[in-house]
Amino acid sequence: MARIAFYSGSFDPITNGHLDVIASAAALCDKLTVGVGTNPNKAGLFTADERLAMIRAAAAPVLAETGCKLDAVAFSGLAIEAARAAGATLIVRGLRDSTDFDFEMQMAGMNRAMAPELHTVFLPASSPVRPIAATLVRQIAAMGGDVSPFVPPNVAAVLKAKFAKPG
Repeated sequence: MARIAFYSGSFDPITNGHLDVIASAAALCDKLTVGVGTNPNKAGLFTADERLAMIRAAAAPVLAETGCKLDAVAFSGLAIEAARAAGATLIVRGLRDSTDFDFEMQMAGMNRAMAPELHTVFLPASSPVRPIAATLVRQIAAMGGDVSPFVPPNVAAVLKAKFAKPG
């Protein structure tokens, strides 16, 4: 039986921190489904399709080294329903600090109550990527800063084009 994990987030955009979690998750499963959560009441910087394309391009080489298969899907609603639809038995969550831990523990408890067949696995971020947050990456890019240390090369190029000043 294949071990399938589900890693959800907004990934607006995917960062090196997300890739760190993806690489760690690849050691635990045969297939990793990355779920891009969409909220119709919240406008993202990128469309779901743009985020999925960036994820596939950035994560495929990382997963190719492990033999873990990658799927990337958009979903709305509960992550546990998307995880079930993907056939997952594991939900992967990345932790940067104690604030993440407190929130993620609550979420894991609620998910377990609603979907006892799904087990949450916490993966700590590696030291170099702990401070990276997609919100900060977007802010740096919007102000013309260099985000290349924080995101995969394909994402840095997309962000640079997105915030290029005409002229």
